[in-house]
Amino acid sequence: MSRILFFLPVTVALLVLAAPAHAGTLRVGATPVPAGELLEFVKPILARQGVTLVIREFSDYVQPNVALGEGSLDANLFQHVPYLNAFQQNRPLNIVPVKKIYLPPLGLYSRRVTQVTDLKRGATIAIPNDPSNGARALLLLERAGLIRLKPGAGARATVTDIVSNVKQLRFRELEAAQLPRALADVDAAIVNTNYALEVGLNPERDAIYREGAGSPYANVLATTRDKLNNPDLRKLAAALTSPEAKAWLLKKYSGSVVPAF
Repeated sequence: MSRILFFLPVTVALLVLAAPAHAGTLRVGATPVPAGELLEFVKPILARQGVTLVIREFSDYVQPNVALGEGSLDANLFQHVPYLNAFQQNRPLNIVPVKKIYLPPLGLYSRRVTQVTDLKRGATIAIPNDPSNGARALLLLERAGLIRLKPGAGARATVTDIVSNVKQLRFRELEAAQLPRALADVDAAIVNTNYALEVGLNPERDAIYREGAGSPYANVLATTRDKLNNPDLRKLAAALTSPEAKAWLLKKYSGSVVPAF
């Protein structure tokens, strides 16, 4: 009897160790719209596979990466690869993209004009102040015919790369989250879709100019390199790119958020 009592704790410990290492919880950071809503949609799908999805929402583009790099998150969903690369030039956190999920088209919005050609000489346009989205905004303005950039500026373009500005537009660089509120004070503003949707702006309906479906700025599910082989993370990626998720995105956002898979 004493031998049985002696070996019982060891047997229990072995049973615990034998439990699947991948079973458990995934902590994912996201902006509320559309990433947070999409994650809420796939949450029951993952639950049926034994994965508990914990969604932590952020209102900026910095803290989701900081939290992921520091280990308080397992993944995040809010950014495109150009932003991720620019972010890690100054703050290398070993974050890598897992899979493209959706494209939130960047839009130019205005409460003063209804089309790009109506912008007056000397008009003020607000754009994001982070390097990747700032460049993305300038490229959008170039495609709209409002400015011309130095050849080769591309994804690293800044306002100093503008070589033609016929309307002498002025630019106000603000944090992306502040841009919807700035619409009352400027002639137009380029707003990321997640922030636009939060204030009731739809890029397909309300933007006076927006990105097309061929944009390279699709938002990605991202994680740190050491978590790439996490089976639960693979389940999340599969759920986010499933036919069910695609149908939900198309119905929920009516073209203002485009599946990238």
